[in-house]
Amino acid sequence: MSIGDTPSSGTRRHRGRASKRQPLLVVAGLSAAAVLATAAFAVASGGPGTWFGSDSPSPAQAQGSADPGPSASATPSPAVSPSAPTVGPCARAAGPQPVVKVTEVKLSAAVTGYGREGDTEPLPMAVAERPAGGSWLAWLGTDGRVYLGRLDCDDKLVGTPTSFAGIDLQDVHADRTGGVVLLTRKGDCGGGKLCGGSSSPCRTMHMVRFDDSGRQVWERQVTNLSGSRTGYDDGARFVWWYQHHGRLATDGKNYAAYFGVAITVRNGSCVDIHEGDRMQVVDANGKLVSGHRDSFEVGCSHSWTTRIVWDPRTSHYAMVCATDNACRIAQPDPYRTVAAGDCDGSLFGGDLVLAPAGGYWTAWSQGGGVRLERFTTGRSNLTVKTTAKSSHAHLVSYGTGRMLLAWASGSSTAAQVYDAATGKTVGAKFAVTVRDHDYQAFKAYSDGSAAYPAAGGSSRSIRIARVMPLA
Repeated sequence: MSIGDTPSSGTRRHRGRASKRQPLLVVAGLSAAAVLATAAFAVASGGPGTWFGSDSPSPAQAQGSADPGPSASATPSPAVSPSAPTVGPCARAAGPQPVVKVTEVKLSAAVTGYGREGDTEPLPMAVAERPAGGSWLAWLGTDGRVYLGRLDCDDKLVGTPTSFAGIDLQDVHADRTGGVVLLTRKGDCGGGKLCGGSSSPCRTMHMVRFDDSGRQVWERQVTNLSGSRTGYDDGARFVWWYQHHGRLATDGKNYAAYFGVAITVRNGSCVDIHEGDRMQVVDANGKLVSGHRDSFEVGCSHSWTTRIVWDPRTSHYAMVCATDNACRIAQPDPYRTVAAGDCDGSLFGGDLVLAPAGGYWTAWSQGGGVRLERFTTGRSNLTVKTTAKSSHAHLVSYGTGRMLLAWASGSSTAAQVYDAATGKTVGAKFAVTVRDHDYQAFKAYSDGSAAYPAAGGSSRSIRIARVMPLA
């Protein structure tokens, strides 16, 4: 998008909300009687979903509270028997149906609030699995720092968090020796002249590598500003006010960042600033992988809700974007249409996961209705029209052969499990009793659980909602 352009649909927000559903849940702080009552109500009210556009909601509905979440102490879930099987390095209990555990994490530094949740607003928090057990939790402080803390198997903060300079958190990803945080920092616009419109701060996007103790190992800019190229110079690729959120993926050795980017183009004696997306790969030593077969300077334009996953079956990174280039969900570089949409301000992408027999699933929304698309390269070969009513849905792998769709539902979050081969619903909808954020992500864990970081009870806490694994 150039200075004088009308903003793309990615810069407008139309939030659909479904009613809050009753979950099967474990909430730290509920009494045993309250947990038993909640579980009993959920079993009584929730029936199995049906297929292809008819995954109707449970007839039971509950009134949303302004501050869903736990209190001080924890009680075990009556939904999982003491003899339930456990899986993974954290020995999490696997049950016959989804069970949600919400844990309040007390922080050493305040976290940025949700704000307006726009696609140009800062992202408050992100979580990633540590292969040895537990998680890394990253959050954006209110002091120009991005904080990183380790969570144990009970999703409790252990040790002393570290921090890095950063004004916007994008994502965190972990491996057996540490991980990478993707964040933005201050940049320099320089002395170039805009052809129209008002100026905005120029920023840079960085990967920061940390070791398994959370200490920084290296950092690498994945935009292209330097001492000789500023934001308002022809050919600059940087972060402006335009949609710039990004995600990380890894092939086990290299890391890839896929994010929205500003594109500076000379127009006579001045420059126009356009918007697209960019994918860059960085090796284990922090060096840009020049000419990587999946990387590109600019892919989709104009672009928003950029999503990426590593596919070990094809040895390629796969990506999707929402774009007003023909108004669609597309694969970038070159463009391949996954699903056709409309540029009416309600077109948004969700997330991208692997389909078990090859190809991928992506979630997306149009007009407040959420769809799932299965595809390989190009147009979808299966569409699932869900009953979710939201502009921003989250999709994540959930154990073997399943995936989890979640979306805002009043002041809480609703969720539904799907078969990752057929797209059929598995069981009933349930509630994840934390506040949703349009642009944050659920993360998959190797034990079959999925975790989501959400606003806590104060500016110095975060709630980790974990959907426990299925047996």
